[in-house]
Amino acid sequence: MIPIKLEVNGRVLEASVEPRTHLADFLREEMLLTATHLGCEHGVCGACTVLIDGAPARSCIAFPVMLDGARITTVEGLADDAVAGELREAFMDEHGLQCGFCTPGMLVMARDIVLRHPHADEDTIRHELAGNLCRCTGYVGIIRAIRKVAAEREGAVVTRGTALAPPAYASPLALPVSPARVAVEVAPVPLPAAAVAVEAVADDEPLRNPVEIRESFEVPAPRDAVWALFQSPEQVIACLPGARLTAPSDGRSLAAEMVVKLGPMQAAFGGTGLIIPNPADWSGTIDGRGVDARSATQVRARLAYRLVESADGAVTRVSVDVAYVLQGPLAQMSRGAIAREVAARLTQNFAANLAARIRGEAPAASAASLDAGALAWSLVKGWLARLFGRG
Repeated sequence: MIPIKLEVNGRVLEASVEPRTHLADFLREEMLLTATHLGCEHGVCGACTVLIDGAPARSCIAFPVMLDGARITTVEGLADDAVAGELREAFMDEHGLQCGFCTPGMLVMARDIVLRHPHADEDTIRHELAGNLCRCTGYVGIIRAIRKVAAEREGAVVTRGTALAPPAYASPLALPVSPARVAVEVAPVPLPAAAVAVEAVADDEPLRNPVEIRESFEVPAPRDAVWALFQSPEQVIACLPGARLTAPSDGRSLAAEMVVKLGPMQAAFGGTGLIIPNPADWSGTIDGRGVDARSATQVRARLAYRLVESADGAVTRVSVDVAYVLQGPLAQMSRGAIAREVAARLTQNFAANLAARIRGEAPAASAASLDAGALAWSLVKGWLARLFGRG
């Protein structure tokens, strides 16, 4: 049993939990907050959505031992919230619920949409709700309800209590610095405008509400050697766990697949990308999009990198700005603190593999699929090791 301290719906509490206990079971069984519903228990359906430090997250794949000190808000904690109250009325007026099983998660996510997207249109709402499944309504009434509240939010007078603060997407976890000297900073990052390729054809459509991550790491090699590797799609893809080229690349366009495993689920995102180097300042972008044929979840991503010399040219610092958007049943897998920490661990693997390639060695962390569940579990073990002074 591990001692933890959480704030749940404004109440600070201390408890002891098993490391394997997920947040949904803790809320339902220990706190008796049974409005948090359990559906798939794989993080797909969205029925268990709660707020963790203000951001919507799947409580069935979050672990209290990883959330020590976090602020948790369930739908019960939104009873006096202004926006949630307006949404409840709108859901009834617009027939946005039938059996009600998905409704708690829908309300939590709907509130987040309204706060982040005043006057949201139907396309935006459908995109944001892509990870919340409803088997009854067909979503029409839900979308009408959210549009109604979103349209009234600007300049609205709060009459139903005080709204919670808008989501602050900050992780309560701290990763140890790896031997590869990887530094990770999660923050909104301005990315250079670039084209997204589909079958090597440019597309100027911007990413809508992407997840943005800034990452940097050092490679013990001169900048020109690292630059040469970045111009080789075969070598770059080989450094990324779970990724492979599906066709020969001409150095500018590429066709690739990335297989991601999370517990019993596996997604294979296949698609195309466009490589745009800028030798003048040792930078470049890689834009792409793909789709998982099984779930029909779509992904669009943009990676901008820059190489900077350090240590008198013997070491190269690689700065990477990543922005990505998932749309479809797996969309919410990309949201929340744990997803960002998994992305950080993935970057550590990429950095280690890149350094190995530069030395002429085979990547050490390559695999047929990226096991995101194993990476998440490694976060738990690392947290426990630090807690007991072994890490």
